[in-house]
Amino acid sequence: MADFSRLPGPNADLWDWQLLAACRGVDSSLFFHPEGERGAARSARENSAKEVCMRCPVRAECAAHALAVREPYGVWGGLTEDEREELMGRARNRLVSASTSSGHAASHN
Repeated sequence: MADFSRLPGPNADLWDWQLLAACRGVDSSLFFHPEGERGAARSARENSAKEVCMRCPVRAECAAHALAVREPYGVWGGLTEDEREELMGRARNRLVSASTSSGHAASHN
């Protein structure tokens, strides 16, 4: 579920990047899977969505937004749901590893 508490308020300056997005005007069904879509059909749709993202001037901002709010659905900034989850999992693992390492270092000093 998206963490709406992480969404910025209705300040247009924070959302202006969306006005430049290559996906503006593209049918949103390209970026969000229908119920039960799997396998080759899902891969083909996601690849088509990523093609739009790869030519987008605000791809980095879009991906950063999706990661920051933990967007659970769709292709954002060229990243699928699974790819974002994997990136967030890696980040969590690095944080846990770093805190464990610093905890051990502190206890040995």
